[in-house]
Amino acid sequence: MHTVGAYEAKTHLSKLLDRVAKGERITIERHGVPVATLEPSTPSRREPANEVIAALRRFRAGHRLGGLSIREMIEEGRR
Repeated sequence: MHTVGAYEAKTHLSKLLDRVAKGERITIERHGVPVATLEPSTPSRREPANEVIAALRRFRAGHRLGGLSIREMIEEGRR
């Protein structure tokens, strides 16, 4: 694990982030005392857009407004 000072971290943050993106862990120190660690984040699980759209359409098919219009719902929310 590599360590850098707070000033260096502030000055070279984009370079440090590039290194972290490649899998390296970097500790940031202030006056020789570790205060933070930069480490790669866990990859987020992203659903393909077409699957999300299909799920929204399935949800909409099963949920109706019971004859209410958008205007009526807005007015109800204002009361």
